[in-house]
Amino acid sequence: MSDEPRESMDPAPEGTPDLEAGGGVAPGDTPPDTPQTSGLSHEQPDRTKRFPAGGVGALLGVGLLVIAMVVIIIGLITMVF
Repeated sequence: MSDEPRESMDPAPEGTPDLEAGGGVAPGDTPPDTPQTSGLSHEQPDRTKRFPAGGVGALLGVGLLVIAMVVIIIGLITMVF
């Protein structure tokens, strides 16, 4: 194998046994795996146990809209009968 740094994380073909001329493997052989990297790209923020204020506002807004629609539907039904 050469000591030159490689651009790709894929295994070097010249150092991988059982590769055919085109870089493939014979039927029944397992191809070499690409090494994996692990870890996070940046630090994750700490979790909080409280619900965000924007979420509370959105839930209240949706709840008020649902209540208003139910009141309107009940009003329309009672007008018909």
